[in-house]
Amino acid sequence: MNAILINISGNWGHFKKVDTNNNPLTHDFITKTALIGLIGAVNGITRNEMKILFPQLSEDLLYSVSINNIVKKESWGFTLRSVKANVDKSPWQFEFLKSPDFSVLVALKNQRNQKIYEDFAENIKSNKAFFTPTLGLANCPANLLFVDSGQISEEKYGSFKTKGFISKKHEIEISECFDFRIGFDEVPTYQNDDFWNDPKKYVGLAYGNSDSELKVKNGVYHDFVTTKETTQWYLI
Repeated sequence: MNAILINISGNWGHFKKVDTNNNPLTHDFITKTALIGLIGAVNGITRNEMKILFPQLSEDLLYSVSINNIVKKESWGFTLRSVKANVDKSPWQFEFLKSPDFSVLVALKNQRNQKIYEDFAENIKSNKAFFTPTLGLANCPANLLFVDSGQISEEKYGSFKTKGFISKKHEIEISECFDFRIGFDEVPTYQNDDFWNDPKKYVGLAYGNSDSELKVKNGVYHDFVTTKETTQWYLI
């Protein structure tokens, strides 16, 4: 499979947890569905066109995330006003990621969306975006940087090391020099043609941060092979 590694960062990010409507909380890192929306923005695909493409891209793309700094969150209040009436509303507290910085591996497993993938890769390499890419909300612009491209191997099983996330089914090797914290999150992986995240397709993940490396005793993974190096990733 073809794959590209990109860096996604910004001052603030918010990837809304759907079960927190009144005071929205954020996932700890960019979700697969948020990444698909970002791909649409970079490629200049309109919202109506994305309705059809979201289910396809959810199935055709694989991704993984390495968190390059410590996950920090802050809450900020916003007063929302109706566009139909000049009536003040109570402030909503939004939880934001502060200075999010991710290395994101994007792979194509189905040729159905080959052109979208190739256009996205070329736009990232050329530092070009048709619409402003964001980290979840319009007031959270994203910085995108091409890092590398390569090939993803067939799925493997065994021990491996990774800076990306892993599933809760993977068994982590704990040693005396293990000196960083592990985070956990349940993230959406599929969105239908009505922009609805299927609750049956959420995945439980574990991750390190601050560029830490997880050692896994046994589990599924893929090699990401480039001209520079070979690294291991768990892809969803």
